[in-house]
Amino acid sequence: MARFFLSRDAMDLASGVIPITGEDAHHIAFSLRMAVGDPLTVCDMQKTEYACTITEIRPERVLLRIDEAKENRTELPLEICLYQSLPKGDKMEYIVQKAVELGVSEIVPVAGARCIVRLDEKNAQKKVARWQKIAEEAAKQCGRGIIPHVGMPVTFASAIARGRDTELPLFCYEGDGTVSLKAVLDGAMARLALSRDITQPRPRAAIYIGPEGGYDVKEVTMAAEAGIPSVNLGRRILRCETASGFVLSCMTYAFEL
Repeated sequence: MARFFLSRDAMDLASGVIPITGEDAHHIAFSLRMAVGDPLTVCDMQKTEYACTITEIRPERVLLRIDEAKENRTELPLEICLYQSLPKGDKMEYIVQKAVELGVSEIVPVAGARCIVRLDEKNAQKKVARWQKIAEEAAKQCGRGIIPHVGMPVTFASAIARGRDTELPLFCYEGDGTVSLKAVLDGAMARLALSRDITQPRPRAAIYIGPEGGYDVKEVTMAAEAGIPSVNLGRRILRCETASGFVLSCMTYAFEL
């Protein structure tokens, strides 16, 4: 079923009507070729979704009747921010798409020491807008209750400062002195208070994934000094575009209730 995201402020919940305008209305009318009487789902980005029926359709506005409101059940019981070092080419598009499908809450590109890609402000804005669009499309496709946010690129030091105080920071590293991801997740499962109650605050996790050439030794030291554990992802070296999906898959298996 077609799925759209709309701020709760834009809905007329008292009368049971949801108006959709702009690009989404045009998409419903022309791309999807939907008609009056067709069903679709609207998410309010606060983990409530509404089963609706189209009552009026125009190129500039579509009106929906709310048939049922229910809790969205597709979000993980913890908020996960992916700090992804900028990769080459269009790999970031793939990473964003799959990370959203696997439950990430936020994606922050990181300009690390060994990143080949360097974005100036203008190029960064264009790239982030493209990545955000991919995140929105992936969220619609896989039934998410929110659209994960893709932030502007930050420095490695800023990424460490942002994620160091989360309940579950994971610095993914293939070098010596690491602990297994399984051991860290097993320990976190025992100590974190995870709940399906959407009114309760969720524990926060931060995943750090390096670029194609790996982390610089100074970055490894910085993460360790910040108290972030270095975790290995098994006995094989994963590509940067594979690593985040692997970690998120493991976290979904461990934590999804």
